[in-house]
Amino acid sequence: MGQRFRFAIVSDPHIARPETIYNGPNRFHLVEVSIPGIEQIFDHLETLDLDFLLLPGDLTQHGEWVNHHWLIERLKQLPFPAYVVPGNHDVIARNASDRAIGLHDFPRLYQDFGYSDGKTLHYQREILPGVRLVTLNSNAFEPNGEQIRVGYVDQAQLDWLEATLAEYADDLILVMLHHNVLEHLPGQSNSPLGQRYMVSNAEAIIQRLEAAKVRLMFTGHLHVQDIARRGDLCEVLTGSLVSYPHPYRIVEIEHGDGELRMEVRSRRLTAVEPWDDLQAMSHKWMCDRAGGFMTKFLVSPPVGLKQAEAEAIAPKLRHFWAAVADGDTQLDFSHLPPDVQRRLAHFNSVDSDGNPQAIDNTATLVWPAR
Repeated sequence: MGQRFRFAIVSDPHIARPETIYNGPNRFHLVEVSIPGIEQIFDHLETLDLDFLLLPGDLTQHGEWVNHHWLIERLKQLPFPAYVVPGNHDVIARNASDRAIGLHDFPRLYQDFGYSDGKTLHYQREILPGVRLVTLNSNAFEPNGEQIRVGYVDQAQLDWLEATLAEYADDLILVMLHHNVLEHLPGQSNSPLGQRYMVSNAEAIIQRLEAAKVRLMFTGHLHVQDIARRGDLCEVLTGSLVSYPHPYRIVEIEHGDGELRMEVRSRRLTAVEPWDDLQAMSHKWMCDRAGGFMTKFLVSPPVGLKQAEAEAIAPKLRHFWAAVADGDTQLDFSHLPPDVQRRLAHFNSVDSDGNPQAIDNTATLVWPAR
C-alpha cells in the first residue's frame, strides 16, 4: 500500500482548573485528573512521530470560559496539529453566560484547531495529502436555548456532508463527531440510558457515509473503550481521560489502491498525583458509585427487569460498568438467575460465532480493495 500516517486520540478530557471543579457526590468521573493527566499524555505524545491529534469533544468540565482558554493555550504548544469538535459539556446552553461559552463562541475560540472561518460549527480539512477530516456538530438546542439531551445533526449539515463526500470522493475520509453513530452497547439505540449518547438521526448519517464508501469514524461521549462495525463502516469510540480506565489511543493507518489497514493501540494513565495507582483507585471509585446507576440500567431496555429484581441484583453487578468501560468485556454472570444471565450475556465482547473477541483496545483492522 501507499500512504502511512499515525495520530492520537484523546477524548472527553473534561478539563477543569482546580477553582472550577464540581464535586457531585455520585459522579463516576475524576475531573481532578484532567490537567495533570493531559499534561502527562501530551508529554508522551510529543515523543512520538505523530501527524496530528483528534479530540472528539467534551473538552471541558461544563463549558467554562477559563477551562476552554486553558486547553486552547495548551494545544497551541503541541508540535503537531490538533483537531476538535464540541461535546455536550463544551456548550451547555446556546447562549453564553459569564461562566460558560455559547454555541457560536466555540468555532471562534478553536479557529486554530479546525474551525478556520471561526463561524461554522462543522468543517472539512485536508490534514494530509489525500486525507480529509470531516467533522460534524452533534449538539442541538431547544428554541429556548436549552440543550437537547441527545445528539442530533441538522439537515443543513447532512446536506453539506453529502456534498462534501461527493466532492472529495477520491480522498480517504475520516469523520469525527462527539455523539455515537453506531451502537456500542447492545440495544443502545432503544435504551433511554443509551440513546442520550447517540445521534438520534444516526441512520441519516450512516446512509450518506455508506453511499460514499466512508469507512472510518471517531467519537467519544460514552466514556467507554469500544470499536463497532457495521459492514465496512467502523466507529472507534475512545473512553474518557477522566474516568476509568483513563485511556488514550495511538492509531496508525496505511492505505493505497483501495486497500485500508488500521492499527489501534491503547494506553492508559497509571499514576497521577496524588494517586500512585490511579487504575485501582479509579476502578474502586466507579464501582463504589455504581448502585443507583445499575438499578436504572437493569430496569431499562434491553435488560428490562422489574424494579424489585433490579434492586436485588444491582449490588452483585457493582463491577459491571467498569468492565464495560474497560473494553473487551468478559464477565462471568453464572452467579445470577438464568434469565438475567441470558439478558446480560450480550454485553460480553464476542464475535459473530459467540467466541470471545478483543478488538476494543488493541486491533488490526483491514479493508480489501473496494
